[in-house]
Amino acid sequence: MSIRLKIVLVVVPLIVVTLLLTGISSYFSASTGITRIAKDFLGFKAQELRNHAESQWSLLVENGLTGKSEMVAAAKAAVESYAKSLIRRPTELIFAIGGDGAVAMGSTEVAIRSAEKAALVALAMAKSSDLVTLPIADTDRVAKGFWFEPFAWYVLVSEERAAFYGQANEIALRTAVILVAAIAVAVVLTLLLAGYLGRPITRMMTAMKGIISTSDLSERVVVEYNDEIGRLARTFNHMVGQLEKAYEQIKGFAFKAVIARKREQKIKNIFQKYVPSDVIDRHIKNPESMLVGENRVLGVLFSDIRSFTTISESMKPDDLVNSLNRYFTVMVDIIMARNGTVDKYIGDAIMAFFGAPERHQDDAMSSVLAGIEMTDALRGFNEGQKAMHKPEFRIGVGINYGVVTIGNVGTDKKMTYTVIGEMVDLASRLEGLTKAYHQQLIISESLHTKVRDQLPCRLLDWVSSSAKGKPGAVKIYTARQALEPREKEAWECHNAAMEEYRKRNFTRAVTLFKDVLGILPGDEAATLLMTRSALYAKSPPSADWEGVERHP
Repeated sequence: MSIRLKIVLVVVPLIVVTLLLTGISSYFSASTGITRIAKDFLGFKAQELRNHAESQWSLLVENGLTGKSEMVAAAKAAVESYAKSLIRRPTELIFAIGGDGAVAMGSTEVAIRSAEKAALVALAMAKSSDLVTLPIADTDRVAKGFWFEPFAWYVLVSEERAAFYGQANEIALRTAVILVAAIAVAVVLTLLLAGYLGRPITRMMTAMKGIISTSDLSERVVVEYNDEIGRLARTFNHMVGQLEKAYEQIKGFAFKAVIARKREQKIKNIFQKYVPSDVIDRHIKNPESMLVGENRVLGVLFSDIRSFTTISESMKPDDLVNSLNRYFTVMVDIIMARNGTVDKYIGDAIMAFFGAPERHQDDAMSSVLAGIEMTDALRGFNEGQKAMHKPEFRIGVGINYGVVTIGNVGTDKKMTYTVIGEMVDLASRLEGLTKAYHQQLIISESLHTKVRDQLPCRLLDWVSSSAKGKPGAVKIYTARQALEPREKEAWECHNAAMEEYRKRNFTRAVTLFKDVLGILPGDEAATLLMTRSALYAKSPPSADWEGVERHP
């Protein structure tokens, strides 16, 4: 609702109520005054007529003529004649009725309706002298009456009500006309006043809409009045001026922020080639954490290209670099797709870990799946190598799972986000064992416990946990995503042979390994263990032998 309409709704009702009360008061004052005048006027004529009637009867009484009907009739005629002489306007009427309601005399001929007769008879019986309003001959009349006993008449001196109250009705009509005209004038004047008072506010509203739509804070409103509205306009202009200054500052800050953001993104893009993007994001949000290390359970993966020296000697440098870059692209994409972080490139080797800087739902499974997918993707890569008449690559992947120390390691001049610890060394050792066991992938015992219910695994051996001969042994396994039926049968037979091998049942182990080779001819892992079992069958190991093989 607009301010103009609100002002109209407040002011106009006040004017209307005032004029209405004045008009009603004037009408009732006029009506009351006219009623009083009517009562006095009709009462005066009624009293004059009564006095004349009494004087006529007194003459009859004094002369002893009350018993003569012709003299009584003459007296009645004299009263009627006097009544006619009292008439001043054609709207006046004086008449008398008998006890039966019949007209006994009248200043003019009167036709009383049957419906009106009962009211007249009731007044006559009550001998009322009050001022009354009643219908006579289908006309509303104001009447004053009296009972004249000698003639048994009830005499009424009356005037048409419209004639009496015409002035009052005219006052009411004039009041209504004045009221309507006053309301119209009040509405027009109030609208003009509301427009006059509200024009600055409307201009401020228009200016505000313009600022919102165009974002132009240079717009100002004209200060028209030196009052509260004028002060409001000046305050509005001051506020817009301050907003304009603030907006200019914000634009400057925003511009600087955009430049800083672009510079940050550029630096981030450069460093992503050397440091994982998650690490960069983490340290940008929390720079204080850059030098803080922590112990965490991670999956650590090492992969290496076998006989890379021989390959490099057979290729031109630019061809070698191109092949390496294509190889790294395929392998790193797989690692990153499994939420892994590439730690570093060590010549032709890749070191990666899973579970840092951000933990994920199943980092152990992700690390094994990444290793399997890397060995599977190598076939596609080698097809491309063959098509370009380049040597094929063969790789070994070793993965361990355990507690390592992770953090930024280095100096203030150069740092690297990496993992260290014995578990990392074991992962590197597992990658090296892929050559001895002729496997593309070897995982540790700790990792096997995490994935054995989801992936088929094959026990390869028990090996020492360190190349330095420290006490301790671990089981090593290989894994696949799925096996064909004959492969599944062979792996189950191989695992059963390994149990017999560990129990020193070497002859039984040789038999089972032969069964594996019968299913998978030329299987290198089964051949290796069968040969070793046959040797131990002929020359058993010492009594303290626990099945652990020591590799350099």
